[in-house]
Formats: sequence, structure tokens, C-alpha cells
Amino acid sequence: MASSWGLDEREPGRTLLVGCGKIGVRLGERILAGGGEVTAIRRNAAGLPAGFRTIVADLEKPLAQELPEFDSVVITLPPSRADSERGSIYPLALPAIADALPSMPSRVVFVSSTRVFEGRPGPDPLTEQDAPATTSPGGAALVDGERLARELLGATVVRPAGIYGPGRDSLIRRVRAGDAIDATRRTNRIHETDVVRLLEVLLRAAAPPALVHGVDRAPVALGDVAAFIAAELGVATPPAVDPAVGGGTVLDGSLLLALLGEL
Repeated sequence: MASSWGLDEREPGRTLLVGCGKIGVRLGERILAGGGEVTAIRRNAAGLPAGFRTIVADLEKPLAQELPEFDSVVITLPPSRADSERGSIYPLALPAIADALPSMPSRVVFVSSTRVFEGRPGPDPLTEQDAPATTSPGGAALVDGERLARELLGATVVRPAGIYGPGRDSLIRRVRAGDAIDATRRTNRIHETDVVRLLEVLLRAAAPPALVHGVDRAPVALGDVAAFIAAELGVATPPAVDPAVGGGTVLDGSLLLALLGEL
């Protein structure tokens, strides 16, 4: 299978990072280290690493000028607009990017989320062949964003699960505070480092898969994660909500493992 993807046969070249938060910054640093060029487009260029070229733009509006040529584009925009009451960013930002590019890059990667399966809880593993089902405006916005990214930009889609790693401490804070949790709920996760690795692999593959779920080897009960964190912090394991709600999905990460090997 790996040979059919042509892993590491392509150079990212001139890469545009659309959004460029923490994941985009780490990916851009890897591209720069490999000899590529990186341009980040976002509302505010402050805090970007040295070596990043920048375009300051509000992607809720058409871009004021045409973009330069790029070999690769990675889109890591969150679904909601700056004012969350105003809906999804994707119907504005994705056409704006497509219209401003002078030609279609040979590789576009759109980062979505496994939230697109929020309406399909259950113990049966879901693969890249399973259809999304959503129950919230945010989930529906992600599905629409995937569609637009494919239609307008021919994008490969990545769906990370709950990203963990340094600085991502909301659950740590809840455990430290002793907040009650839904201990039996299945959760799917992936380390930030593996998300960045996956994006780079997809940029460097000659013929990558069209869709990849970014998930660790298996789901884990939220209570197990909380108990581990509590032990590391030396605090009491947080109480479980009563009654437990449970649920959650099981996402198959076989394709990711085939692409990355060990996580």
C-alpha cells in the first residue's frame, strides 16, 4: 500500500498555510527545515517564527489581491467565524482562497475533525468509508467545509480526533479542579506531534489517500484518561457523573498507522 502512495516522493515546495495556528506553525517549521518555503495567511502575523513569509488578511472577505503561486496549501481554519453567532467561515474563506490563487496547487490538504461522526455513536469501528452524521451546527459546518475544499481545491481531507500535547490542558485543569466527568464515555485522541507528521507525509506523498482519520490506535474511556492525569498530578481521581451518559464513537486508525508507522 505504501508504494502506491509514493511516500516521500514529492517536495512540499512553496507552501501556503491558511490559518496557521499551533499545528500550522509546527508543520511550517518542518517544511522550512526540509528546504521548502512557507507563507502563512491569517488575521494577525504576530508571533510567527522567523523564516515564515506572511500575508495578513481577513478570510471572511475576498482577498484584496491575487496570491502568488504555491505548490502546496494546508488549511487549518476552525469552522466558526470570528463572531461565532455568524456561522461558518468555510463558505467565505475557501472560495476566497480558490479565487485568489493564480493556478491550482498540486497538493491541498484540508484539516477537518472526527466531530463529523458526532451523530454515529456506538461500538462499531468507523473507517474512512463510513458516511458522516452530525447533530450540531459545528459538525455540519465541517462536513460542508470538506465538500467545498474538495470541489474548489481538490483537497485531501484529514480528520484529527481530540488533539493532546503540550499547552492543550483543558482536561488537566478539570482534573485538577476535581470536576465530575463522564467516566464511561469513549474518546478518540491523537498527539499533536502525530497530526503534524501526518500532514507532512500527505504533502510529501506522490499520490496520498483522499481522506485520513487522525486517531490513536484505539479509543479510551474518559475515566481512564482522567485517572492517568490525576496520578501524574498526584491528585484524587475526579468523581464520575451520575448517571453516566457513556456513548462516543470508535474510529479505526489503520490507515493512519499504515502511513506513519509507530505513533
